[in-house]
Amino acid sequence: MLSKRFGRMAAGSIAGAMLMAAAACGGSGGTGGDATSSAAPTSGASSEAPKSGALKVGLAFDVGGRGDKSFNDAAYAGLEKAKTELKADIKELSPAADGSNRGELLRQLADAGYNPIIGVGFAYGDDIKKTAEEYPEIQFAVVDSASNAPNVTGLLFAEEQGSYLAGVAAATKAKSGHVGFVGGVENDLIKKFQAGFEAGVKSVKKDAKIDIKYLTPDGDFSGFKSPDKGKVAAEKMYQDGAEIVYHAAGDSGLGVFQAAAAAKKKAIGVDSDQRQTVKEADLQPVIMTSMLKRVDVGVFEFVKAFQGGAKGGSNTIYDLKVDGVGLATTGGEIDDIQDKLDAAKQDIIDGKITVPSKP
Repeated sequence: MLSKRFGRMAAGSIAGAMLMAAAACGGSGGTGGDATSSAAPTSGASSEAPKSGALKVGLAFDVGGRGDKSFNDAAYAGLEKAKTELKADIKELSPAADGSNRGELLRQLADAGYNPIIGVGFAYGDDIKKTAEEYPEIQFAVVDSASNAPNVTGLLFAEEQGSYLAGVAAATKAKSGHVGFVGGVENDLIKKFQAGFEAGVKSVKKDAKIDIKYLTPDGDFSGFKSPDKGKVAAEKMYQDGAEIVYHAAGDSGLGVFQAAAAAKKKAIGVDSDQRQTVKEADLQPVIMTSMLKRVDVGVFEFVKAFQGGAKGGSNTIYDLKVDGVGLATTGGEIDDIQDKLDAAKQDIIDGKITVPSKP
């Protein structure tokens, strides 16, 4: 369950602020289990042709697909909400393990009559641009990638702002001031998480020690679906004295949680409220909080705006001001520092704190 401050506000304030997609501002992810190797719908998808006259929403996952308990699952939650509340006919597809068939998935959805179509993850940027040119009558959205195409909406998030709050929480809770960050892939998007986290930590303890480890280099997306690598990286940090490790590594974060449990230390999840999404009961207590990236809200609001007649050609930014990012409070482990977190959040909103997006 999302916190009262960061959860209920998100559904309300974003709904009001983000419905006007055509007037949204510009700017510039997620973090990505096993993917299906074909373009067949994943479990739970609509496998039949969409009903005539229905709202037909197609969604193509990032590598890892549905079930990552993080980024993709957050997007699916938004799609499912569109099915429930907007009576949408939905279809979901997962890419090959290397993501090489992203364009094929988009065209499959387009040829099947789905409109709008959403690509989950910045890696869809180029493929959506090309596909949108081929299907100008269809509206597209891409998560974590800016766009100026007339029929494409960019759904962007201020990951660095939410990560700053995660840093404040980590530094406040870590008595030694020693914390860590595990990134899935060393690219510009995940570096936003790192930059914000480091800034938040340093705002509390200037002399804090922050261990940084990326699982794979830019372009190798296996870093988002390698729990074994996540576990090894976090084990080293805990052995070296880190008390809390924050991950932005998709499904690899499971390994971070496993390492935290073995070391009897704490971790911070990402994208979804992972204390709720992680099924292993022994891992849930190690998740002190999670940095919420409300991809579910972005997906749902885009579909709702489309239903209302909005067109693409703009970018929507989900930041702290609209509760597009924030912290989960399941478990109550950050309740005692909520005032400190609220103050930091307000300072960012008011412009008193400018959070860096690069380390």
